[in-house]
Amino acid sequence: MKHGKKYVDSAKLIDRTKLYDSNEAIETVVKTAVAKFDETIELHVKLGVDSRHADQQVRGAIVLPNGTGKNVRVLAICKADKEEAAKEAGADFVGAEDMTQKIQQEGWMDFDVLITTPDCMGLVGRLGKILGPRGLMPNPKAGTVTPDIAKAIKEAKAGKIEYRLDKTNIIHCPIGKASFGAQKLQENFDTLMGAIVKAKPAAAKGQYIKSCAVTSTMGPSVRINPSKFGA
Repeated sequence: MKHGKKYVDSAKLIDRTKLYDSNEAIETVVKTAVAKFDETIELHVKLGVDSRHADQQVRGAIVLPNGTGKNVRVLAICKADKEEAAKEAGADFVGAEDMTQKIQQEGWMDFDVLITTPDCMGLVGRLGKILGPRGLMPNPKAGTVTPDIAKAIKEAKAGKIEYRLDKTNIIHCPIGKASFGAQKLQENFDTLMGAIVKAKPAAAKGQYIKSCAVTSTMGPSVRINPSKFGA
């Protein structure tokens, strides 16, 4: 794979043989985010678990203290008595059968998060084949199926992210924008890593945090020393 000049120049700033402390890694990745747009900074963590086993799943949601820097479009599916509360909380789209039909019949997907109440899951469940592959299916563990829909909407708007294992036992999550600066990104990093460590399954054996790295949208990754997390 051939990289551009900016990527090659950025890569020269990183010691590939070194495992960095998180603060140094974040400072480095901010320096190497030199694209003309505000790059997203991402965290990638490989865990010593097997996602094929139900008792070794790692999944949850956390509100990042400094948000993600992204304008999150929220769709709220709820009954009429909660529609006003959802709108006041900041939902971009609110409805019930009208919204599910729009998704099913028109292929409408102009939202980033779908939040619903337990009494509407029967309605939302019909969208499983559409929402599931896109990672948009609401889930109680992620806080997107809840009777307190207003609170969930406010959290989503404030920078709540979901973390979950992929098929290769890696968690991929944004922790903010390069423009945040190292300090705010570090605070978001610490919050997310703390949640991942706390979510360690009882069935997990051996080293839990196998590897950890931060990267920007267009830049090279910087590896972090996993032993620092004591898991």
